[in-house]
Amino acid sequence: MSYDDGPSMFQDQLAEKVRPFIDLIDYMRSIGIDKELPLPTIAVVGDQSSGKSSVLETLSGVALPRGTGIVTRCPLLLQLCNDRTVKWEAVISYGGKFRNEFDDPSEVVRHVEQAQNSLAGKGVGICEDLITLKITSSTVCDLSLIDLPGITRVAVKGQPDDIGAQINHLIRKFIKEKRTIILVVVPCNVDIATTEALKMAQEMDPEGTRTLAILTKPDLIDPGAEKNVLEIVHNKVIFLNMGYVIVKCRGQKQIDENVSITRAIEEELEFFQNHEHFRSLLREEKASTKCLANKLSNALVNHIKKSLPQMSEKIKEQMGEVKHLLSKLEGGPPLEPAEKRKYLIQVITDFNEQITQLSKGDIIVEENLFVLMRKEFAEWMKCLQNDKSNYHKVVQQVVDEYDQKHRGSELPGFSNYRVFQHVVQKLVAELKNPAMTTLQTIRDMVQKQFDHLSKECFKNYPYLHQVSKRNIETIQEQQSNIVKERIVEQFEMEMQVYTQDEIFNKIILEEGEIAEDKDKDTRSKYPGLLKAYYEIVVQRLADQVPMLIGYFILKQSAKIVCSEMLDLLHRDDTDDILQEDSEIEQYRAKLQAQLDRLILANDKISSL
Repeated sequence: MSYDDGPSMFQDQLAEKVRPFIDLIDYMRSIGIDKELPLPTIAVVGDQSSGKSSVLETLSGVALPRGTGIVTRCPLLLQLCNDRTVKWEAVISYGGKFRNEFDDPSEVVRHVEQAQNSLAGKGVGICEDLITLKITSSTVCDLSLIDLPGITRVAVKGQPDDIGAQINHLIRKFIKEKRTIILVVVPCNVDIATTEALKMAQEMDPEGTRTLAILTKPDLIDPGAEKNVLEIVHNKVIFLNMGYVIVKCRGQKQIDENVSITRAIEEELEFFQNHEHFRSLLREEKASTKCLANKLSNALVNHIKKSLPQMSEKIKEQMGEVKHLLSKLEGGPPLEPAEKRKYLIQVITDFNEQITQLSKGDIIVEENLFVLMRKEFAEWMKCLQNDKSNYHKVVQQVVDEYDQKHRGSELPGFSNYRVFQHVVQKLVAELKNPAMTTLQTIRDMVQKQFDHLSKECFKNYPYLHQVSKRNIETIQEQQSNIVKERIVEQFEMEMQVYTQDEIFNKIILEEGEIAEDKDKDTRSKYPGLLKAYYEIVVQRLADQVPMLIGYFILKQSAKIVCSEMLDLLHRDDTDDILQEDSEIEQYRAKLQAQLDRLILANDKISSL
């Protein structure tokens, strides 16, 4: 088919009130705002062989892929831009990267088919990815619409069995949006109530507020059925708020005879002017492709105007959300070496300040560390208290069985101090394992919170996170070994069974275990004496073990970690140290691009 370079049939569409709004949506789509929110558009829906392609080629002035079966295999965004200074030029783009400019209208079919094969594969499969074909010419109207695959019910050779369901899903995805005008194409020579396209439109738009129907092939109506068609066009059969338009596009016979689109439009006008039943529809502006173009452009513009306030509000809302996400990601390290070193100093200083505050209890990471530690130290105290009953029982048993099991060379009535000393040593030594368990538990919770702090402070910098985590683990292990040695030393000292006489006597009086008399060497008083001593041991261990753990595992560890991190400032490989996580870098770039799009869109709407 040759391109028609005659005068435009749609000069009415050059009105200044139409073009800015359509340009606005095309611009917003070109910068990718359709990724952020649905844009006002027109989606063309029809059963196979409904005349959909004929309508689109009449509006665009160029031939589109034709044939039997599924011809439109990908959604095709057709952007028509009227420009009196341009004879004809087109740009096709798809897949987010591919873009091709050409100025030969006869190449449209080849380029569209090539795009469909690239996205949907060669054959008869479909794809949801959008192909954009922008045509700029002095002979087209200002309009944007999306052509969707024709509805089919039966799979043909090479198609999956569920091809019908796939197409229905794709169509619903586009027409469900409230900002989409549904353009339903229906042949005049079928029962409109049974067409799948109109049924689907009614499901998505039950009130018919955003559905416009095109009736095609009026020349194929059986004689006598014209009145039925008129009732449909006059909205008396299935009510649609946007109404109906009847058109007569090129048929296959005209295509075979190489009838130009311009000539076909002239013949369409003659058809309606001379038609006994349909000539009145011209006066009512319900017939002809020119009427359709005017109606579509006005409908789209009105739809855009109606949607602008909500779109503007949504864009501003998303701008706020994206800015918030970007603020949480920070801006990344500077490029200048001197500034980058300052930035590294600040990053490490921030981490050191936080880990120091954590060790003092001034900040909370996930859970209150000091609350967790006190709970664990309370368990240690409970262990000491629970062990008292066993201690008392063993001591009493030794006293009761002394003559039978423990008496040595001493005379009757005398006792060997070593026997009772060994009992105390043995029972106190059994507390060492619970002390070590307390150490390990506290170490785990401190290391977990240190690691969490490292992850949060260095979440953008994997090297710093890796180094700090390794330092934390190494230092915790070193400090844990120190505490283990100190605990072992503490229990070795406890083997001396020693306390100041004044302290011992005070505990005896407080506990009330021994009556005030001078006979303190009687064996029957040993349990009370040893019980008093155990209270002293409990008091020592109850505080000493937690103080050792708290000091070395928390306080000293934090101090050493800070020192190790500061050592990084003496190195020369600042670039490597501040190398960002690739995912974070990509995510920031993605958010920044999104924000840039939203700002451009907001500015464009404001200027309009």
